[in-house]
Amino acid sequence: MTKRTLHPGVEELAERLREARRAGAPGDAKRLRLHRELASEHPTYTPNLLELARQLQVADEPGRDAEETFEEAQRLLEEAVVGSERSAPAVVELGYFLDTVRNAPEKALPLYEEGAAKALETLEDAWAGLLRGWVHERTKESLEKALRLSEQAEKLFPSSGRIQGVVQDARRAAALEGLLK
Repeated sequence: MTKRTLHPGVEELAERLREARRAGAPGDAKRLRLHRELASEHPTYTPNLLELARQLQVADEPGRDAEETFEEAQRLLEEAVVGSERSAPAVVELGYFLDTVRNAPEKALPLYEEGAAKALETLEDAWAGLLRGWVHERTKESLEKALRLSEQAEKLFPSSGRIQGVVQDARRAAALEGLLK
C-alpha cells in the first residue's frame, strides 16, 4: 500500500508566507531562503512567487550577479502569471518588472492593458455586488450609499447591462423610500 502525503491547506501556506515576510528586512538572506523553500515545495502558490520575485529585486546575494537574480525573478513572475491564470496583480507585476528592471516598456504595455482590463472586470463585479447588497439591505444609509456608487458606476461602466440593472434597482428602492423625487 502506497502512503500518500497530504498537501498543506491554504491557511498553512499563508502562515508560511507570513513567516517568511517576518523573517527579516526585504532582500534578507533568511527571508529569501524561506520564500525559496516555500516555492520549491509549492511551486504554484502564486502569492509566494510574487513575493519572492519582489524580494529578489532588492536582494544583494553574495556570489550572485544581478543578471542571474533578475532572471530568477522574471521566471518566477512568468510562473505566477501562468499559475494565477493571468490574474491582474500577476500580469501587472510582470509588466512592471519588464518596464522598470528590463527597460522593455514595449513588452510591458500589453501586460498593463491586460491587467487593467481584468481589474476593471473585477471592479464591475464588486460594484454590482455592492449595489445589489445595499438595495437588498434597504436602509436609508445603504440606499444612500447605493445612490452615490451608482453615479460612479454609470460613468465608469456605461455599457454594462449588469451595472445598469442594479443602478435602476437602487433608484427604484430609493424612490420607494422617499430618497429620490
